[in-house]
Amino acid sequence: EFPGGGQGNLSSLTGIGAGIEPFCAAEQRTIKPGFTLAEVLITLGIIGVVAAMTLPALTAKKQTKELETSLKKNYSILQQAINKMSYDEGGTVKAGNYAPVTFYKPFSKYFNIVKACGTSGCVGKEDKEIEGEVINWYIDNYKTYSKSRNVATDYFDDGQIVLTDGSFYMIENPDNSTNYLFITVDVNGYSKKPNAWGHDLFTFEITKTGKFLPMGAEGTVFTDASTYCSPSSSHRLNGISCTYKALTDKDYWKNLP
Repeated sequence: EFPGGGQGNLSSLTGIGAGIEPFCAAEQRTIKPGFTLAEVLITLGIIGVVAAMTLPALTAKKQTKELETSLKKNYSILQQAINKMSYDEGGTVKAGNYAPVTFYKPFSKYFNIVKACGTSGCVGKEDKEIEGEVINWYIDNYKTYSKSRNVATDYFDDGQIVLTDGSFYMIENPDNSTNYLFITVDVNGYSKKPNAWGHDLFTFEITKTGKFLPMGAEGTVFTDASTYCSPSSSHRLNGISCTYKALTDKDYWKNLP
């Protein structure tokens, strides 16, 4: 009994802490271990090895795809130019219609050109002795398809032009009795590699009947692929007939030497 006659009852007391559950210690939390520095470094090392193994292949695949696309583009551009030239001249453009080194100038009018090189002002020519052999018309810029030797040919020296997209055209317009005109295209320009026939360098032919054909097709001068488009050929013109295969063989770009 409390003073003043009030009945004491602890259960009726209110105040700070009244009715609160008994104090409990904080629940224990389990801390999960993270990666160690060694594990992180090992993982990064594996990623680096995989990248080193795959990036060159991916880069090469990208480059060949770009070259294939550019080849098809230039094939179309050349065909359109020849059709337009035939229309303007009132007759079929064909080998035998043009005296030596005269095809270059009228043909050049149908392209957007940043540089007209004359007959051979961009990629020169010279006679050169290599390992005791005198090579006529040695072209230092380009390799054959197998890349085993430099191109040694006079098929690039009757007119050269550089287009605005960097493509580089070289004309072969010999005497009328030969009955052919050759147009060789470096699809990514002479300053960019690989600079090899059948890789970024491709030859087309205008026949004596006026057909415009990729070299290697039936009816062109060079059709023997074992000699003119082969990884094992050492011929100085190896690669000149690869154009037809590059445009028609779906596996061609996967198997470049």
